[in-house]
Amino acid sequence: MLVTRTKSKIWVHNTSPNFSCPSFKDIQTLFSDDSNCNSPSPNKKPNIFHRVRRVSAVLRALSIRPGPDMPPKTLPKPESTPKETRKSEPLIQIPGAEKKIVIYFTSLRVIRSTFDDCKAVRSILRSFRVSIDERDVSMDAGFMEELKTILGVREKTKLSLPRIFIGGRYIGGAEEIRQLHEAGELKKYVEGLIPADFSTCGVCGGHRFILCDECSGSHKCYSEKGGFRTCTACNENGLIRCPSCYYAPITLL
Repeated sequence: MLVTRTKSKIWVHNTSPNFSCPSFKDIQTLFSDDSNCNSPSPNKKPNIFHRVRRVSAVLRALSIRPGPDMPPKTLPKPESTPKETRKSEPLIQIPGAEKKIVIYFTSLRVIRSTFDDCKAVRSILRSFRVSIDERDVSMDAGFMEELKTILGVREKTKLSLPRIFIGGRYIGGAEEIRQLHEAGELKKYVEGLIPADFSTCGVCGGHRFILCDECSGSHKCYSEKGGFRTCTACNENGLIRCPSCYYAPITLL
């Protein structure tokens, strides 16, 4: 039989039920039947660890249970998938771009994450060998104003790049393109688009911009009466869009 005293466990063999030694007057109670030893006495207090555990359980139940004036707790809604997000958003389209891909990006490495996203998205889209209209906002700031007009945002709002339109329909940014490509659904979006033309333009060499004829790329014009003035025929970089290979400016309906 196992007798527990303090923290030591001692095995004692009960050879005789009665003892005559007066100093062990309670030894018969300790060596009583196992059933009596295993059954807890009604006056015995629970262990301190059991009491702490019970109090913690009661406090936890009271904190979860809503009061009479509190509304029932609702579970958070799961995050919507890109498909659900696109269905809920209003349809944004570019007129005249139903047979090609239009991507607004930047070639500057000022923000490394933005540059990496633009580079990755361009590589993914180019792998399908369809017509892509690449509009670099670092070459012409008018592209950013054009994008804000299409998306219907304020002029002072900062937009993250890249932004992609496939078949004239707005798809999203780099994350949406990656998800569609990994799921194998991006191929369905580019079906029926114009195949890519890999020939190089003889006017701009494929850069889609040429130097301004009026200011020779300085973005400044000089006159004897007014002195130097800003050239209005080119952009801030002194460039104009190639008239041979670049698209015509969009007109929103």
